[in-house]
Amino acid sequence: MTNKYLNRPFISGILFTLIIALLSILLTMLPVLSSVGALAVALLIGVIYRQTLGYPEPLRTGITFSAKKLLRFAIVLYGFKLNLQLILNDGWVMILLGTGVILFSFAMMHLLNKYFKTNSSIMFLMAAGTGICGAAAISAVSSITKAKEEDTAISIGLISVVGTVFALSYTFIGPLFGMNDVTYGIWSGLSLHEIAQVVLAGGSAGDDGMAMALLAKLSRVFLLIPVSFMIMYFVSRKQDRKAEGKVDVPYFLFFFVLVAVINTFITIPAGLSSAIDQLTTLLMVMAMVGLGLSVPLQSIREKALKPLYALVITSVLLSIITFYIAAVI
Repeated sequence: MTNKYLNRPFISGILFTLIIALLSILLTMLPVLSSVGALAVALLIGVIYRQTLGYPEPLRTGITFSAKKLLRFAIVLYGFKLNLQLILNDGWVMILLGTGVILFSFAMMHLLNKYFKTNSSIMFLMAAGTGICGAAAISAVSSITKAKEEDTAISIGLISVVGTVFALSYTFIGPLFGMNDVTYGIWSGLSLHEIAQVVLAGGSAGDDGMAMALLAKLSRVFLLIPVSFMIMYFVSRKQDRKAEGKVDVPYFLFFFVLVAVINTFITIPAGLSSAIDQLTTLLMVMAMVGLGLSVPLQSIREKALKPLYALVITSVLLSIITFYIAAVI
């Protein structure tokens, strides 16, 4: 580590995000906030803190480290959620359907961006979050496209809140239409944004329904790998055309793939796997604190409303389409 990381403001900044992250996780034990999730709570606390107390400038280096470096490390650890062999052997149909979900999400967001004439960066990030895996996809793609921190934070916040509302509504819609557990699980896994939201919705579908929901969802998470590399390719082409010099390669993506390969061929003890999962969540929540602090309230007013409309429209259409697809399978 260089000297800039060996100082009190840096360490204090990291501890600051850690304390608020732990507080956010504790708050999710409350009835209403338990459905919202720690990521959204941490983002909200960060935004409120900045609007009321201002940005804690002396801690900026540590907070920025949490928002950027720890977030990338969390994405790498996210690879432990993937068993590539299981997905490729049993989930190839879900991979095909997941590919369709991703293409639909990007196409819809592109069309709605032209209609609403809104922030193209946020719309692109939300397309990745809607089609692939919520906050993790937004974080990975924002690192590749070098999106502004406030655009990343707004995108994650919208995805978290809208996805949670949809997940809760699914638990009522499933029984209303008399869906069997497997069909309901496929529908949830193909259409909901976050893994946590799929678990929330799939919890009412029994073991078979939950298994299918997770298989469908993790097949979409798997697609984060090729989609990220495709985006990286097009970004590098764009930079070459503009003669901007050397392209920054997001090396964390290679480590993400490596971790997924390790998890596929090496059996991780249950206790260690649980610890890694908790660490991944903690690091993601710490990063959300940093991202929340980067968002001025004016940006939310100016940038969030039209993307919110676009996200709701895309999510509703995606839910309807995948509902009928799940019924046919």
